[in-house]
Amino acid sequence: MPKLKTNSGAKKRFALTGTGKIKRKHAFKSHILTKKTKKRKRNLTQTGLVSNADANNIKKLLCLK
Repeated sequence: MPKLKTNSGAKKRFALTGTGKIKRKHAFKSHILTKKTKKRKRNLTQTGLVSNADANNIKKLLCLK
């Protein structure tokens, strides 16, 4: 059976934590920042976790499952 290829777009966007959860970045932080409040931009900077509903699909893209 051939080796599986990791989706290159997914490997740039997601990372695994030590406990096996998947980290992600928030959207809406790249442009049109003048109308967004400081608090909103600051909260978008922090990383979040992928929901359980999407985790299996992302693990398939990363060839983890």
